Parts: sequence; C-alpha cells; structure tokens
Amino acid sequence: MTSPDLGAPLIAPLWTLMAFIGLGWLSARRLSIDPRPIATLLIYLIAPLTFFRGLILGGPSPGYLLLTLGTFVTASLVCLVIQRLVRAFFPPQEAALLAFSSGTGNTGYFGLPIAMVLLPPEGVTLYLFCVLGVTLYEFTVGFYISARGQFSVRQSLIKILHLPLIYAFLAALVVSALGVAIPAPIMEGLDVFPSTYTLLGMMIIGMTLGRVTFREVDPRFIVACFAVRYGLWPLLAGLAVLLFQATLGVSAELALALLLIGVVPMAANVVVVAMELSIRPEKGAIAVLLTTLAAPLLIPLYLSVLLRVTGIG
Repeated sequence: MTSPDLGAPLIAPLWTLMAFIGLGWLSARRLSIDPRPIATLLIYLIAPLTFFRGLILGGPSPGYLLLTLGTFVTASLVCLVIQRLVRAFFPPQEAALLAFSSGTGNTGYFGLPIAMVLLPPEGVTLYLFCVLGVTLYEFTVGFYISARGQFSVRQSLIKILHLPLIYAFLAALVVSALGVAIPAPIMEGLDVFPSTYTLLGMMIIGMTLGRVTFREVDPRFIVACFAVRYGLWPLLAGLAVLLFQATLGVSAELALALLLIGVVPMAANVVVVAMELSIRPEKGAIAVLLTTLAAPLLIPLYLSVLLRVTGIG
C-alpha cells in the first residue's frame, strides 16, 4: 500500500462539519433553540437506531466482534488511566469530562468519510467494527465515568441501564445470530438515521458554542485534550499495528483502519454526553472545535509518519 494523499479527502468532511457547527451556532444565537432536548433525542433514540443499523448491515462475525472488543477495551483502559491521572489537577466535573473524552474520538462524523476514500469496501467494514467498539465505550464505561463526576455509583449505574444503545447492540447480535431478516422497508427507513446523527451531533457543538463566554475558555483543559487526542492516541495506534505485525500479522487495510482511529479529532459525543449529564458542555465544545480545526494539519502529518514507521506506506 502506498502512502495516501489526504489533502482532498479531508477538505470535504471538514467544511461539511464546520457548516453543521455554524448552523448550530446560528440556531442558538438567532432562534434561541435549547440543545438539551436534542442531546437527549440523540442518546435515547437516534444513536441506538444508528448503531443497530450498522451492526445489521455489517453482519457481525466473531472476527469482526473481536475488533469491536479490542477497541472497546482500549478506549475503556485509556479513560480509566486518564481519570486517575487528572483527578488531582481538575475539579470533579472537568476531570470526568476529560476522562470520558480521552477514550473516544470523532471516528464516525469525521473519520468515516476519510475511511471510505482511503480504504476498499472490506477495509471500510473493518473500520466500522472498530468504531463500534469506541461507540459502545462511550455509552457504557465512558458514560459511567462521566456520570460519576456528580452522581453516586448507584445513580450512575442506573443511568447506564437506562441507555437503549446497550439493548440495541444486544438486539442486533441476537437478530444476526438467529438469521432473522429485517424487512427491506424497515431497513430503508433506518437509512435516515446516520445522516441525522451526524447533523444533530455537530449542530449541538455550535449550539453550545453560541452560549459560550470567554470565562469558559480553559487553556489547561484544552492542552490536556490535545495531549491525549493528538499525543497518546496516535502513539497507541502505531504501537498496536507494530504489535500485530510482530505477532498475529495484520493486513494493510486493517492497519490503516487502526491508524485512522488513532488520529481523528475529539468526538462530538463529548458535548452530547456532557450536556445530558450537565458536566460543563461549554468546555467540551471549545475543545472539540479546536481539535477539529487542527485536524487538516495534523492528520496527514501523523498518518504519513505512522505509515512509514509501520512499513505500510
């Protein structure tokens, strides 16, 4: 595999996402729209149906589910380690938000369009099952750690049990295992949810930014987010590929999929979850926006270096 030219694939997703954020900002400033009900809608309805559709279309196999398990475990461990490291330096809510954000990235809204350009169809499927693990982390371990910023253990666990995405994941596995065919009209109806998820997820960032004042700008928090997202994660992704190469072997498609997971900006769901739990969504929105703006400069650089180091490029 030769090193890909990432200039063109990055331009379209970036400006599309920026436009969605701009629409959200206008909605908050001019229409006074409250983003909290939209965050609730995303978490309890749109995300589960999007997740269910992706699993059904992907046809989960043991090999694919191992990828999902691997990214889920990695994201969870990163979150737990960062939580222990930062809780002495940040107030509880900021520490919880930083820990949650450290385990995830914008693998869907931002990473998927790039994956579809750089990878063949089988590579995109591998990437999607890696993304599913990160998404599952967001709404289980990540959500719990975020809730613990202001709720008790019991309250946090109850909140997780109320999240329908967990049940959507289990339902998709049961349906696939039993070989149940979902009627075509239902699957066609579900086609609208991924785009809706992307649009509303990015608009929430803009809506939150529309209410931000200068006092919400926290340089320490922003630096910590950049260090984890663009420091720790690219290193982990490169080490994972090198480890696979030295042991089990890894295809070029899977290697690039793993590297993409490691170099995307912060996840928009950081703001969605922070808003649902009322844990400083303004700070999350600022950090997400800045890491997204940095992505066109950093992602090509990181991928070029990582592809050379791992011998793929």
